[in-house]
Amino acid sequence: MDGRRPLSGARRVVLCGLMAATLTVLKMALSLLPNIEPVSLLIMVYALVFGRQVFYIIVPFVVVEGLLYGFGPLWWPGYVYIWPLWGWICTRLPADRPVVLAVAGGIFGLSFGALFAPLYWISGGPWAALTWWVAGIPFDVIHCVSNFILVLALQRPLYRVLSWLRDRVI
Repeated sequence: MDGRRPLSGARRVVLCGLMAATLTVLKMALSLLPNIEPVSLLIMVYALVFGRQVFYIIVPFVVVEGLLYGFGPLWWPGYVYIWPLWGWICTRLPADRPVVLAVAGGIFGLSFGALFAPLYWISGGPWAALTWWVAGIPFDVIHCVSNFILVLALQRPLYRVLSWLRDRVI
């Protein structure tokens, strides 16, 4: 156990479903802005507040993304391993170090395209992976900067609210 109080069965299902839905709705709301998304931030906060239970949120989110946008042979398998990897990394981050968290969010945004490269390597070889990754670097830079700003501005208040809810309401 990671020191965080586990949720009971029914409460876990409802809460994790609501948090997964929040990820999906907020991602859709910002979908007009390229690579500016709250998913990285929210998964970070969920992981910091609920620990390993974040995977109960990530899995439904990834499945719903596939249902909404189609289970594409390259992007969806990437989501299957990239978002859980991010959740796992976030469970190991210090909740009380906002700059460290913002830097981690920025690094994750910058590496997002590189994390997809193995799928392109498998499907098209090393040049396909390299070409796809290099072409996406401008979007990864936007993702990096937006993650850094979102985490720095919103992580602490979101963490406080969710921790309060976890400890007093849930």
